[in-house]
Amino acid sequence: MDAVGWGIVGYGWVARDYMEPGIRAAGHRLVAVCDPNPECRAAAERAGARGHADLAGLIAEPGVEAVYVATPNHLHRGAVEALAAAGKAVLCEKPMAATLADAEAIARAVESQEIFYGTAFDQRHHPAHRTIRAQVAAGRLGTVTTVRIVYACWLGRDWSEAGQPNWRIDAAQAGGGALMDLAPHGLDLVDFLLDEPIADLAALTQSRAQDYSVDDGALLIGRTAGGALASLHVAYNCPDALPRRRLEVVGTKGMLIAENTMGQTSGGSLSFIDGASGRVEPLAFDADSSPFTEQVRAFGSALRRPEERGAYSAARDLHTMRLVARAYGQG
Repeated sequence: MDAVGWGIVGYGWVARDYMEPGIRAAGHRLVAVCDPNPECRAAAERAGARGHADLAGLIAEPGVEAVYVATPNHLHRGAVEALAAAGKAVLCEKPMAATLADAEAIARAVESQEIFYGTAFDQRHHPAHRTIRAQVAAGRLGTVTTVRIVYACWLGRDWSEAGQPNWRIDAAQAGGGALMDLAPHGLDLVDFLLDEPIADLAALTQSRAQDYSVDDGALLIGRTAGGALASLHVAYNCPDALPRRRLEVVGTKGMLIAENTMGQTSGGSLSFIDGASGRVEPLAFDADSSPFTEQVRAFGSALRRPEERGAYSAARDLHTMRLVARAYGQG
């Protein structure tokens, strides 16, 4: 049976609004949730899962095969190490951890315990982004020269969802601000779309519009080993009513433009512009399936079929974490 029994560690808004519906839409089961907050456990129980105040209770659940870790970043390491020791498959939210040292410890735990591990780079699973990857691989763009990404939002100090404190603006819990939260998606997506990771990276951060200590915006420029350039603008200071989510892949034969595909939800648009004629061609993709649903399907399939696990790599995800550390001037 392909249906996978899932556990969730940290039942905040992303887990409730996106992961739990994704588990159901993929035909899997949410068995149990671990969260110290009794209100979060009550919400999980309303969704049909058993609630545990500590990780040991979730680990003891025999029906839990895979665990989605969605705690604040600084708690990722402890959860993944415990789950790895218990032999559970782990899908951990990005970034891998709040610090590079903790990310390196996660990679060691995954390797030593030989568990199936993935970082939750859900943008790899958006149907539009999969279409872009296929178009690039087929040579539709010719030689890819540039990837440009804008992934921005407004995150004020008083932001709250599902009663969750705004830990993303606390450096001790998050490890950074907009760059730490949003840039890993873009860095990983360049690797996915081009099948080539970023090798060189530089960045500038800002703390300009929000009244908290972590960065509220950043510009990153990178280059793959093959010479493709990448630029990323990530921000917590962009009003949500403005255009703020755009992906462009430029090549010698044409250009692909995706709008409103970056993020947790389904939909958006994708078009190809021919480099010779300027003709614009809308491209179809599954606009109804969310990246979270597709992520659950892919992870569950690889759990059942080990030959598919080559799509996941803790070493690759650690490279992305090292790029983030470099962007902050730490590496």
